[in-house]
Amino acid sequence: MKTNLLNKKPIRIAKVIAHSGLCSRRDAEQLIKTGRVTINNEVITECSTKTLEQDLILVDGEKLPKQEKPRLWKYYKPSGLITTHKDENRRPTVFNNIPPHLPRVISVGRLDLNSEGLLLLTNNGDLARLLEHPSSGWIRRYRLRVHGRVNKDMIKILKKGIKIKGIYYAPIVIDEIKENNDSSNSWLTAKIKEGKNRELRIIMQNFGLKVSRLIRTSYGPFQLGNLKNGNLEEVSYKVIKEQLGKNINYL
Repeated sequence: MKTNLLNKKPIRIAKVIAHSGLCSRRDAEQLIKTGRVTINNEVITECSTKTLEQDLILVDGEKLPKQEKPRLWKYYKPSGLITTHKDENRRPTVFNNIPPHLPRVISVGRLDLNSEGLLLLTNNGDLARLLEHPSSGWIRRYRLRVHGRVNKDMIKILKKGIKIKGIYYAPIVIDEIKENNDSSNSWLTAKIKEGKNRELRIIMQNFGLKVSRLIRTSYGPFQLGNLKNGNLEEVSYKVIKEQLGKNINYL
């Protein structure tokens, strides 16, 4: 695999920025549109702009990070951390709490403030985009503790998908329900293929259930396993190639 993205063939600037690990492709496009990117000292605002190996690319006046081969980490995100690089309300973030020896990384999707469990981190924006894309068909698994009882009608409805306040949520499989006889709390496992903002919390609330704990246990083939709260573990490049197959050639 080539470790240098740039070659004699012109490449879209957003892709170059994403491959540097500075940010995701979507965020790179936003940087371009707001005039924060220059090529050979000329400000560009069109995401379709292409660049060559010899071009000088600056973002906010700084050179792009040196490109490395795609890397991926499994991180047990603790509850109470927000998945963003900067927060206007100065809440603690994932990226302020991961070990300082890591290169600049971005997250594959997000977990909300009060959710915990498996969060994938990568140094490559295009890898993040590839892992997030619905076409992968990867299932995300969650364990939820809810206040209330789960009924069979709810399970049947969710298997077909549901619309709440005009927003459609794709089918969700609920299984492994464990109800405590001495309390009104239940533990259940949910399997989803999408990942809309606060999706499971909104859906549970729609059925009168309040989520008191939410843990993501897997993202596609990547498992939380025995990873401890707040710890991380790098996924070998061999495993990344095995899971992405021919798609690794696009990175």
